[in-house]
Formats: sequence, C-alpha cells, structure tokens
Amino acid sequence: MDALLPRDFFDRPVEQVAPALLGRVLSHTTPEGEVAVRLTEVEAYAGPLDPASHSYRGRTARNDVMWGPPGHAYVYFTYGMHFCVNLVCGPDGMSSAVLLRAGEIVVGEDLARERRPRSTVRDLARGPARLCQALGIVREHNGLDVCDPASTLRALPGEPADPALIRTGPRTGVSSAKDTPWRFWADGDPTVSPYRVHVPRKRKTTHG
Repeated sequence: MDALLPRDFFDRPVEQVAPALLGRVLSHTTPEGEVAVRLTEVEAYAGPLDPASHSYRGRTARNDVMWGPPGHAYVYFTYGMHFCVNLVCGPDGMSSAVLLRAGEIVVGEDLARERRPRSTVRDLARGPARLCQALGIVREHNGLDVCDPASTLRALPGEPADPALIRTGPRTGVSSAKDTPWRFWADGDPTVSPYRVHVPRKRKTTHG
C-alpha cells in the first residue's frame, strides 16, 4: 500500500494547502480499475471568510462535508451536468476547501480514455469536470476520506511541484472576490486549464 498524505497535511490554512497539492496524486479505484491524476492546477476557497466559497452563507445539506474534518472529499454537481471535487482543509468548522481543477493522468490512462473517448491525452483531466470524469468521481463519493488507506479515493504524496514553477492568479469564473489570487498552477504544464473571467448569464427577454 502506497503511503498517503497525512491528515495534518490538510489541517492548515487553505492558502497553504492549495499550492502544496501541486504535484500530489489523487487516486480513485472503482470496479473498472484505478485512475490516478497528478495535480497541476487548484483553487483555494476559505469558507465563511470568502464570498466565493460555497459555505460563505453558512452550513447546508449540500456543503456539510466542507465543515470538517479535513482530508475529506467535497463533491458537488454544477451546471446541471458536471461533478467537481474539492479536498477539505483547515480545522473542523472552518469549511475551507481546495478545488481540484486539472491534472495529468499517471495511472489508468486507458480507463480514463474510455470515460472521455473524445479527449486528447492533454485534455483527459484538464478542467475540474473532466478531472472528475476521468477519475470516475460522482455524487456518491462525497465525504470520502482521502487519508484513509481503506478508502477508494486516496491522496498520495507524489512529487511536490518545484516552488519556482508555481504561479498564482485570480480564480476562474467566480463573480465574488474575483481578484483574490488563490488559483495556483504549475507553470508550463500543458494540462493546466485556460483561465476564464466570470461572465454573468443574460436573462432572456420577451417582447409582445
């Protein structure tokens, strides 16, 4: 059994955990097999202190996992079609988490291709929804403990990214606290997703 990232790795301020996750590996084993992703892009969300966080307005059934303990997966459904996965950070009750935005498939490329048959190798886990698709992560995996050797979803040490190559900038597609530089990525890595500024959806108008 490979060593896992320890619980205290996640029991720190989210802005410290996020860049430290670059180069680490998230592995998911299902009945079809194992797929593992080396993380190349992440975003930090600081709970009630952060207007862009899902937990900013308080505890709900949807965000309950975010409130602790650290080292668990927070999986949510978005745009009525995609799942995204976060790793919960900080002490119990802080509800901070790191969104996993992109990575490189390092184990199980054939299975990832079956799940994303029209993708190039670069794009298999390039973006938070694609990352979940490649790993086979869905709603039922919400709350899994990535520090537990018995878990099907596990966080492995991998090779931490070279600090000299870590870049930071605004988070992608958020409307609140949009200038907070809590998106972290490995500079020059082809699997990093493109940055997109939030664009408000236009309301449909009727004429008559």
